[in-house]
Amino acid sequence: MSKTNKLGLWILTALVVGNMVGSGIFMLPRTLSEVASPAGVLLAWVLTGAGVLVTALVFGNLAIRKPNLNGGPQIYAKELFSKGSNASILSGYMSTWGYWIGNLAGNIAIITTFAGYLSSFFPILTSSATIMTIGSFSLKTGNALTFLVCTLLLWTTHFIILRGLENAGKLNFAATATKVIGFFLFIVIALFAFEKTNILPFAEAQMDDAGNKVGLLGQINHAAVATLWAFIGVESAVVFASRAKKQVDVKRATILGLLIALGIYIGISTLVMGLLNHSELVHSDKPLIDAISSVTGPIGGKLLAALGLISLLGSTIGWVMLSSEVPYQAAKQGLFLPSFLKENKNGLPIFSLIVTNSLGQLFIFSTISNSISDAFNFVITIATLSYLVPYFISSVFQIKMVVTGETYEGHLRNRIIDGIIGILSTVYSTWVIIAGTADLKTFLFGMGLLASGIVFYGKLQKSQRSQLPEKLSA
Repeated sequence: MSKTNKLGLWILTALVVGNMVGSGIFMLPRTLSEVASPAGVLLAWVLTGAGVLVTALVFGNLAIRKPNLNGGPQIYAKELFSKGSNASILSGYMSTWGYWIGNLAGNIAIITTFAGYLSSFFPILTSSATIMTIGSFSLKTGNALTFLVCTLLLWTTHFIILRGLENAGKLNFAATATKVIGFFLFIVIALFAFEKTNILPFAEAQMDDAGNKVGLLGQINHAAVATLWAFIGVESAVVFASRAKKQVDVKRATILGLLIALGIYIGISTLVMGLLNHSELVHSDKPLIDAISSVTGPIGGKLLAALGLISLLGSTIGWVMLSSEVPYQAAKQGLFLPSFLKENKNGLPIFSLIVTNSLGQLFIFSTISNSISDAFNFVITIATLSYLVPYFISSVFQIKMVVTGETYEGHLRNRIIDGIIGILSTVYSTWVIIAGTADLKTFLFGMGLLASGIVFYGKLQKSQRSQLPEKLSA
């Protein structure tokens, strides 16, 4: 592989932070306030942060102990079964498919949020004027323009990445550094303008859609999936492990990126609740802009909107890179269709990039009929559940390695520590899966997306059978 496609510690860290601190930082304050009191929100952040920390430790540990298993946490699924068995290939393929679909949905959540923040400069993006009507469907000006903006961003990012992975990584790094500095300034300003009355009552029971009271524990459950969305992307360095200059940098970047993102999320989500009252917050399509505008006036909102655009541009680059890398690395492991192995002259997975972004384009069609906030809330739930299965699998695989002693060679203390971390990560993943699938509609839609991968599994089996004579003769 060309040296220009090797990634160092800081670019890997920027990928982790950039992919984690994307659309969630801008929309989650509203989403969380809809389901939890301030106390519920803070506890959800703490529990999710702890759960993701042990999961990140699992990723970092497996990246060092199993450096040959590149491409993301879903790859470990095949290691739970006998090597080369049908169960091994099927589990690896289905896990990769679900993880890939989650990436596609995540991309669109970021891209649609970009369009939402662009509307601060171009209000016509929210225009409700009707362009045309077909039956019961009415195409509005704002939705049509949002569709065009999202499409342009997706394919501009596509061609940026084609010019070289390292250059795209550097652009992502610059955008990430800019937003980290900007969010730090936001936190400083918000600390001086924080109104305690806005977060009172601090631990009040909430009402669900059916009119039932939801206590603190129930609020934490409801917020669990949403807060986890903020940490999706913590595995970004693991996905690019094969492109890292040093394998140890993968674990370092994962932990460092997580801690930076956690500080930003807790700080901003808490402070936004103190700048806007509850009613203002739950009805805001741009909660951070509305919050800072309440302190600094319109100029602050414009500056934060510009920061948001830079942030989301960087996140889009990072997520498109990651999304195309996932099926490419899986294909190298024999767990995805061989056509995804095609590269361009820069060593980039050209076929995977084209297919990934073409499917992403289909998701963008949702912006034609839905508001940005509605599309965001639905997409993050489906995407987050798609990630939880690979997270769970990674944790179980670490427990399996601890039990068998593989790669530990008598280091009992390390085995015990890693075993405890693996168990905690497994428990956390199980809890969020149960909380996230409590809604039947969400469960059925998520399972439907996962099951859709079966359609193409036959092609993978056929390609493997055709390669078997070559392997035997070799």
